[in-house]
Amino acid sequence: MLNRLKLTGILSAAALVLVGCGTSGSDESAVSEDGIQVVTTFYPMYDFAKNVVGDNGEVSVLLDAGQESHGYEPTPQDIAAIADADVFVYNSDEMETWVPSVLESIESSDVIVVEAAEDIALFELEEAAEEEHSDEEGEDAHDVDPHVWLDPVYAQEEVAAILAGVLEADEANKESYEANAAAFNEKLAKLDTAYQTAFETAENRTFVVQHAAFGYIARRYELTEVAVSDVSSDAEPNPAKLAELQQFMIDNQITTVYYSDSASSKTAQTLAEATGATLEVLSPIEGITDEDQEAGKDYLSVMEENLTALKKVIQ
Repeated sequence: MLNRLKLTGILSAAALVLVGCGTSGSDESAVSEDGIQVVTTFYPMYDFAKNVVGDNGEVSVLLDAGQESHGYEPTPQDIAAIADADVFVYNSDEMETWVPSVLESIESSDVIVVEAAEDIALFELEEAAEEEHSDEEGEDAHDVDPHVWLDPVYAQEEVAAILAGVLEADEANKESYEANAAAFNEKLAKLDTAYQTAFETAENRTFVVQHAAFGYIARRYELTEVAVSDVSSDAEPNPAKLAELQQFMIDNQITTVYYSDSASSKTAQTLAEATGATLEVLSPIEGITDEDQEAGKDYLSVMEENLTALKKVIQ
């Protein structure tokens, strides 16, 4: 989690940037001639917003692929961009833990803020209730799973929340935004159907992952996610837990370990070598490189790749 003192310094510097930009105290809220300006935090929010906005404006993203969303440190320029935007979209306070402090610092801005997962009940992690943390560890501990965008049904709810914010900023293009959102949600509904169909008759419904990011997929489709580490992708498991997982895989004849494309696969490799299992990528889609986007990759295509990967085990 971002150090509070460090964030205070960043926000103070950002205040000077905002004054220089003339945003403080501005009463202007009309969309410019260039169209609506939407700033998003990380890739899924960017892709959802882009599909809603379409050709009616510009959507930008703050975090590049590979940057950690939880502990991100916004620059003064980032904060100024949020304040200057018509709409700012983020997933949740539990995912982008730095956002509440930033929003508090730009209260005078007219930006419309969309917390896309605000109306979604995030489920509590079992380990959060069972494990004891030190004071230092407790500050960084995650009690809920924020990865709701990986559930195609919840993704539709996030799109609806983004649509509402965009309409508040630019009602003049209402029909276009609504049509765009409906078309994208139809694709998300088809994705949900594909996942349902793939898993409805499966006998093996357990999969092992390095990073516990897929709990919502597991719940939606009645699967069981067994994770090496918690929702923090860089967390290292203790030797006892690793040994326990090795035995679990052997006892249950699990021959595949999934690892995230946005984090080190070291722990997953260790587990695979100890059990003779193969490694497969299962992406939490927290970021997609510009190169991959130019090649045509997006949220939907990576979710389809995830489905193909899961079908190797869930069958």
